[in-house]
Amino acid sequence: MSQNNNTKIYIAGHRGMVGSAIWRALEAKGYSDLIGRTSAELDLRNQHAVDDFFSTEKPEVVIDAAARVGGIMANNTFPYQFLMENMQIQNNLIDASFNTGVQKFIFLGSSCIYPKLAPQPLREDYLLTGPLEPTNEWYAVAKITGVKACEAIRMQYGKDYISLMPTNLYGPFDNFDLNTSHVLPAMIRKFHLAKESGNLPVELWGSGTPMREFLFVEDLADAVVFALENEFHDNLYNVGTGTDLTIKALAELVQKIVGHTGVIIWDSSKPDGTPRKLMDVSKMEKAGWTAKIGLEEGIRMTYGWFLEHQGSFKELKI
Repeated sequence: MSQNNNTKIYIAGHRGMVGSAIWRALEAKGYSDLIGRTSAELDLRNQHAVDDFFSTEKPEVVIDAAARVGGIMANNTFPYQFLMENMQIQNNLIDASFNTGVQKFIFLGSSCIYPKLAPQPLREDYLLTGPLEPTNEWYAVAKITGVKACEAIRMQYGKDYISLMPTNLYGPFDNFDLNTSHVLPAMIRKFHLAKESGNLPVELWGSGTPMREFLFVEDLADAVVFALENEFHDNLYNVGTGTDLTIKALAELVQKIVGHTGVIIWDSSKPDGTPRKLMDVSKMEKAGWTAKIGLEEGIRMTYGWFLEHQGSFKELKI
């Protein structure tokens, strides 16, 4: 379907880091009929509530940026919630979209859908070719079912339902809670707190040797707008930068940007997670999209946002 500035677009999860970035990107492009609901206004786990919302609002495009997310600790602590709540959210959104004639659905997942020991870089056709990383398999299994649901609708009914799998994301409105956050925002907060406390040592999980790729959330939002405005000929596309670095190198980069001058202590008794997770982004490049914001520039912008908003975070002692 062709989009115009009056296309009615529902962004599920519009208050989160990803959804809010997509909202800002669409507004910047002149889209004027955007719909969002907070979790208090619409519980996406409730099928009847979602069905009622769709039959009332009748969105033409749906972007699913809603999910229960967290790092290794959160995934290990709440496996049932990570599996069930994510499946409830996406199943309700996909099925309601299908039943009300939504023509374009963009499902956002994660690079963790790929097997733990898949060849690097990760290609889309490696999906379901091996075991998942145990520390986040509950979330990954849920996201795989979403990818497959969109693929099934595309195959069976010819609808333009596509899945975008971003690599590790970071940016404004990220989660900086040290108990539930991902590695990069956790590092920003840890180094900042240590700097403010007289450059105390910073202890980080693992060995520092795993390789990771990071994408600034505004780049992902740009990719979503690109997917909205263009017809894709397949159902699954990786979204990333195509470059990675060690967690140790990331820590040193964050330390430099924050201005912390203390020592870093690596706790190798803690899990590392997957040894490497680099995305093959050649399919998106062939479609006409590439990332634009470099890692150092993105971290500087994220730290700037953190400094502006740190008063709203829970008080922490290190």
